Amino acid sequence: MAPVKKFKKKSKKKPKELKRDIVIESLEPKSIEVDWWDSFWQKNSSGSEVPKDETEGFQYFFRVSRNTYDYICSLVGEDLISRPPSGLINIEGRLLSVEKQVAIALRRLASGESQVSVGRSFGVGQSTVSQVTWRFIEAIEERARHHLKWPEPDQAEEIKDRFEESFSLPNCCGAIGATHIIMTLPAVETSDDWCDEVKNYSMFLQGIVDHELRFLDIVTGWPGGMTVDRLFKFSAFYKLCETGDRLNDSVRPLSNGGEIKEYIVGGNEYPLLPWLITPYEDDNLSGSMTNFNENHIAASKLAGKAFSQLKGTWRILHKVMWRPDKQKLPSIILVCCLLHNIIIDSGDEVHPDVPLSDHHDTGYGNESCQQVYPLGESMRDNLAKHMEHQKQNLSSS
Repeated sequence: MAPVKKFKKKSKKKPKELKRDIVIESLEPKSIEVDWWDSFWQKNSSGSEVPKDETEGFQYFFRVSRNTYDYICSLVGEDLISRPPSGLINIEGRLLSVEKQVAIALRRLASGESQVSVGRSFGVGQSTVSQVTWRFIEAIEERARHHLKWPEPDQAEEIKDRFEESFSLPNCCGAIGATHIIMTLPAVETSDDWCDEVKNYSMFLQGIVDHELRFLDIVTGWPGGMTVDRLFKFSAFYKLCETGDRLNDSVRPLSNGGEIKEYIVGGNEYPLLPWLITPYEDDNLSGSMTNFNENHIAASKLAGKAFSQLKGTWRILHKVMWRPDKQKLPSIILVCCLLHNIIIDSGDEVHPDVPLSDHHDTGYGNESCQQVYPLGESMRDNLAKHMEHQKQNLSSS
């Protein structure tokens, strides 16, 4: 957008005398609504599914504990503060506090309900919900980036240790997967690119997660009509790994005398690479191959669990989005991933009912990618032999 053109004001001659008295009124700010939670709780706590305890009820409505909510408010406070005379107001004419704006935005993202429905529960109009939510998204996208980044060396070592401890996968740095964000589109915006394999219009989200289901890297904005492996090869992560700028820090010796470089694990929809290990697909697998697949698949499922928790917490991503702006949708997806990580980083306990009861991508099946790199095969064989060697040592001890 071009900068607003400024015009010089014409100088006015000072009148010799005033014809009438001028009354100057002080522009005192409107009062700020500070008791938003009490009024919200009284209006919305009567549902049969709503916990009776206010602390639990707060987390039910906004998906975060009160402490985490306060932290989020501190992140975006300067960006959301309402200032007179143009600040956002409620139906009573009082300025919306930062705290209430954050609550409105969190409720919109958490419930996936219409802006009208969310506005009614807070006593504000649809346009206010729209403005507040987008201001919040822009603020979180800017202020919370540090919650989603590739781990530093000491953090990476902890991740590797946990993958080895839980799945017998030494030097593993994460699990990769993808999911669809389904939407409706106006006829003028529909195309085969956005129409996916089950005839939905959708946008892809690819994520790499650690042992705690924290997103370490995401890619979104690409149309759901792509294949998973094509999406993967368009990602910055793929390019960084191919140039040796990622997953190249260390080589670990294995118990069978081999060695293993850093890698991530993924399903058969991904290519078998030296730094992305997929399971065996042969019909007649040896005992060591079967043992490897069991451990590998268990680790790979972490990505699916993360998507289930993400979409279950921020239901706006699980419901069919009504004609979203495809330029803004990636920001909404990113912010939901940032909030997902903030919950983990803050140590909030996720209620068992939050993750989706069904699959995060119900109805979708992934075609097997037939691309296999010889060095990837060698890495996988080394891991399988390592696991078998460890298994034999345990049985003999």
